[in-house]
Amino acid sequence: MRIHICAVGRLRSGSEKTLIDDYITRFDRTGRALGLGPARVVEVEDKKNAGMGAEAALLRKALPKGALLCTLDERGKLLTSPEFSQKLAGWRDGGRQDLAFVIGGADGIDPGLRAEADFSISFGKMVWPHMMVRLMLTEQIYRAATILAGSPYHRS
Repeated sequence: MRIHICAVGRLRSGSEKTLIDDYITRFDRTGRALGLGPARVVEVEDKKNAGMGAEAALLRKALPKGALLCTLDERGKLLTSPEFSQKLAGWRDGGRQDLAFVIGGADGIDPGLRAEADFSISFGKMVWPHMMVRLMLTEQIYRAATILAGSPYHRS
């Protein structure tokens, strides 16, 4: 199952980008044997600052046809890392070929696009900067693969 992280905003070089690239590389190596991956980040940018509606239109264009849509949203479901890994495995085992995680911009995800989601995940009740959410998501995707592989990376 291919993983697509569709996010509003461009991540320039720096520590966050280095960490995200590292977790994606690790995930691709670990996930391959599990039928997970590759993972890729698709960035969209509303250069006209037209708001959430315009961002939603750009995000919809970035979504692979037929992908399961999972939003990252403060109103989403709180999952433990093992629960998240089981969710990924269930989607994979259910025959999903593409999974798209959607991360909105500074104002969040357009309500219309949010309503189209198959699932929504929250990283807590606090609001996180979208670049941090991208980093936390890539780490959790890697962690999920290590849990499914039985690796000691995740210790509970």
